[in-house]
Amino acid sequence: MADALVEDFITKLKRRQVEGSLVTARKTALVLRQVIAAERKPAPYQASQLIELVKNYGRKLIAANPTELAIGNIVRRVLHIIREEDVTSASHSAANTEDDVERAGPAGGGIAASTGNRTALLAPALKNLLEPTPQLQKPGSDSGSVAESESKRQEKPKSDRASWRLKHNVIEGINELITEVENFSSLIAEQALEHIHQNEVILTMGRSKTLLNFLSEAKKKRSFQAVVAEGAPRYDGHLLAKELAVLGVQTTAITDAAVFAMMARVNMVVVGAHAVMANGGVLAPVGLHMAALAAKRHAVPFVVLCGLHKLSPVFPHDPDTLLNDFKSPSGVLDFGEISDCLDSAAGRVHTPNPFFDYIPPELVSLFITDGGGHNPSYVYRLIAEFYSPEDYVL
Repeated sequence: MADALVEDFITKLKRRQVEGSLVTARKTALVLRQVIAAERKPAPYQASQLIELVKNYGRKLIAANPTELAIGNIVRRVLHIIREEDVTSASHSAANTEDDVERAGPAGGGIAASTGNRTALLAPALKNLLEPTPQLQKPGSDSGSVAESESKRQEKPKSDRASWRLKHNVIEGINELITEVENFSSLIAEQALEHIHQNEVILTMGRSKTLLNFLSEAKKKRSFQAVVAEGAPRYDGHLLAKELAVLGVQTTAITDAAVFAMMARVNMVVVGAHAVMANGGVLAPVGLHMAALAAKRHAVPFVVLCGLHKLSPVFPHDPDTLLNDFKSPSGVLDFGEISDCLDSAAGRVHTPNPFFDYIPPELVSLFITDGGGHNPSYVYRLIAEFYSPEDYVL
């Protein structure tokens, strides 16, 4: 059943039926939870076996759509959970072993001491003189072998319980991870009042659920203006402008080419992100690099909203990392216009339609995550907290 679930998810990723950081991250966590729960191996079930299992499935999921960096992030988060639970389980077992030794040591000595005292206190009667004196058991006698066999008999059930406890704790950790991914947007929105003030002008581009929740939460107690760039060629900024107008926000929709001209009248730029790289760079919808450069030129804060599940331990210069995805050219030119260009005697017109922009960390002022606000220079600390160095390269 787990293999069928994985193959179905891989097929949807290859066909681009599942896209977006939130959807892919949640689905990846659900699939890995099912894989771990369905795994049946004889005890002792070691953490290394779980790690190898998750890595094998994780590589397949990442290869299905390398541009969705959230898949690799969740795989690494699950591996980090397994390693942490393994360390916790090992320390717990060591503590129990020490307690058993402490309890067993005084008990054996007490029996011997009580036997010797009882013999020494016998009254010097004729009956006592005729009876043989009870001999104390020496170390390594039958009692030691009995205790040793008893410990061997209990060793296997203890290993079974440890394996079951490890698997149970890992699944509980994945459940907490799923809850974190599902609730990150609301946690980011709660911080809106700390960053958006009265009568400010906020510029944004494109549309995301996190961005909409952030601005709508600020609207409850703040009066501000929103300038929304359309985000060509998908024009999802049009939808965001309509949604903000319904909420009562004074909204101005502009073309992407007018961003630089409007930046001098803006107090802050607030945008969403597809992923955050290990150096603090941002993978965001196409066109935002231009907006970041304009903000830098006019000394306007450039704020990025992102969940912690979008934080990736890979670098943009990594040759194995695919940072962009190209969509159909029909978003730029209609199919009729494309056919005219192909039939033209003057030559062909190439129409690339990239989906993402890379924004270097020096253009970012602040990251607002579900764990609070952080500077780009703090990203390496977050990576060390949520990922294990052994899992940076899968």
